Amino acid sequence: MKTYFSNDFDLIAALKKGNTNGYSFLVNFYHKKLCVYAYSLTNDRDLAEDIVQNVFMSIWNNRFKLKEDFVVKSYLYKSVYNEFIDQYRKNKEVLKLDKKYIDALAEVVEEEDEISLNKLVTIVKREIENLPPKCKQIFLLSKEEGLTNVEIAEYLNVSIKSVEAHITKAFAILRSAIGNKIDGVLFLLFGKKGVVNSF
Repeated sequence: MKTYFSNDFDLIAALKKGNTNGYSFLVNFYHKKLCVYAYSLTNDRDLAEDIVQNVFMSIWNNRFKLKEDFVVKSYLYKSVYNEFIDQYRKNKEVLKLDKKYIDALAEVVEEEDEISLNKLVTIVKREIENLPPKCKQIFLLSKEEGLTNVEIAEYLNVSIKSVEAHITKAFAILRSAIGNKIDGVLFLLFGKKGVVNSF
């Protein structure tokens, strides 16, 4: 019985027939990659594993509905993303994701695989690290600590306009590095507080 599948068409055909070798190949080939990707979304290894397992189980349980023209890799990554959103909603009853942030994350997810996504995160971390000292301090107080502009101004004894100017400058620098994907990447790094009040 076939244990290696060189193209998506054959793999999907095998899955639709209930071929367990096809399912084993799918899991063995994609499990680690999807766990890395899910972890980049959740920052929680156990939750990442649960998300990936749920995706694989859903694919097997709904294998007869798979379309022959599916791109398996894209389908899996989007499925992990959708499962992440479902899990986030279940586990964050107080803090709900606004559609704006879901869309920002979706834009990154749909275009990037786990390697490219990690590169984007690395670029943003580097750009944040290289911000001018005061700009970096204010940006991290806002995005990492979740302080409001008023709270930052009081904490640092500076004007609110100064805080706003530094945050605007930080966003301009980050956007110049990765464009409009910055909101999605900041969500990955800091959660919802990473993108509220973004400019």
